[in-house]
Amino acid sequence: MRNRRFLLGFLLVSLLVAGVGSYYASSHPDGLSYVAGTTGFDDSADDSPAAVSPLADYSVAGVEDDRLGGGLAGVIGGVVVLVLSSGLFAVVRRRRTHR
Repeated sequence: MRNRRFLLGFLLVSLLVAGVGSYYASSHPDGLSYVAGTTGFDDSADDSPAAVSPLADYSVAGVEDDRLGGGLAGVIGGVVVLVLSSGLFAVVRRRRTHR
């Protein structure tokens, strides 16, 4: 029961950091984009195939408020990572118990 309570608390804190912490994140682009913009070669870059994805540019497509979109993208990304890692953990654990 203690482990379950700890994991639930950890999940809650993780989602709070992803959702609320991104509100206070820097509004400047990441390092590579910033250097490309200051040195003037950002116009020669091609968009990646992921540029049209729903979570491109650390935001959610269709959400007008940048901070809210960034927070939602953080929460969605955190949940996706949690689901994928939990599934992988379950598969590995099941393989070990069958041996």
